[in-house]
Amino acid sequence: MAIKTALFEQHLSAGGKMVDFSGWQMPLSYGSQIEEHHAVRQSAGMFDVSHMTIVDVTGADAKEYLQHLLANDVAKLSQKGKALYSAMLNESGGVIDDLIVYLMTEPNVTGAWYRVVVNCATRANDLRWMAERAAKFDVALTERPELAMIAIQGPGALEKVKQAVSETRQKLIEQLSLFQGVESEGWFIARTGYTGEDGLEIMVPEDEVSSFWSALLAAGVVPCGLGARNTLRLEAGMNLYGADMDESISPLSAGMAWTIAWKPETRDFCGRDALVAQRSAGVSDKLVGLVMEQRGVLRAGQRVLVDGVGEGVITSGTFSPTLGKSIAMARVPSVTSEKAQVELRGKLVDVAVVRPPFVRNGAQVYS
Repeated sequence: MAIKTALFEQHLSAGGKMVDFSGWQMPLSYGSQIEEHHAVRQSAGMFDVSHMTIVDVTGADAKEYLQHLLANDVAKLSQKGKALYSAMLNESGGVIDDLIVYLMTEPNVTGAWYRVVVNCATRANDLRWMAERAAKFDVALTERPELAMIAIQGPGALEKVKQAVSETRQKLIEQLSLFQGVESEGWFIARTGYTGEDGLEIMVPEDEVSSFWSALLAAGVVPCGLGARNTLRLEAGMNLYGADMDESISPLSAGMAWTIAWKPETRDFCGRDALVAQRSAGVSDKLVGLVMEQRGVLRAGQRVLVDGVGEGVITSGTFSPTLGKSIAMARVPSVTSEKAQVELRGKLVDVAVVRPPFVRNGAQVYS
């Protein structure tokens, strides 16, 4: 039986079309995916992301453990509340999952506390891998299923959230910088997101989340489902696990090289040796953006042909409501330049090869 979040009844009351998503009952949309998408780009929308897995990492070796576990380096977290995006890799350099980690204490303290947020679809594998790697460290891993999470995104998100929270929390929100979070009486408020817009991701005890959702509704925040979340993240050029990357794909082939902290050379993180070998040999493919001016929709699995070079495949594709044209992410030969063709219904259609993101803060950013 699929798992329900603490907001399940609120989704039904709002007309949510519920679907199974990695074992969870989640809303696909509340009537119009396009309207939900535009609400985020133009004002503010909110997503129930309580299906995400929250894990607290504590103990004397918490920092050293995460430096070993992750391709990015948590030593970059120089102040309490700061967030870091990273991949968690297997020994062959494939992506087990992508995640965000927050520093919950002051840096360089004994017994540091970090909060890691991973994907629900990979939860069991992630927790197993994390536990296996933890065996050699003085750390404790604590899953936090009692915390629900709402993502509020859009140019009006922060102001609308401030209408739905206490004066104390309003002041904390005003002080937040991008990729930073803060605790507040059992809540954790972070200025992060998955849409290419400004906004917040807020972790709330389950017994308080329904009233918070209602307060956001009263403030004019639009409920949004998985459909709009996908078109928004693709416009923002953000990878989807299981589509744009997985355990067989290196971050060097997934547009994620920027998340690898190569220095210091002495940091022995999982998958490092494999990545060093790949970088030395040269990576044969890369993840790019595609834009199609003609009518039609680019979809995952379609062949991409690069004249004189070879072929690749679309990993994620959709119609972009913001741009009014079809866009995609595709894995293609590394020498691919500015043009390619996609096999669409038996015909070859010209596409432009661009560097993601496609949209940021509501406007086209690719060229």
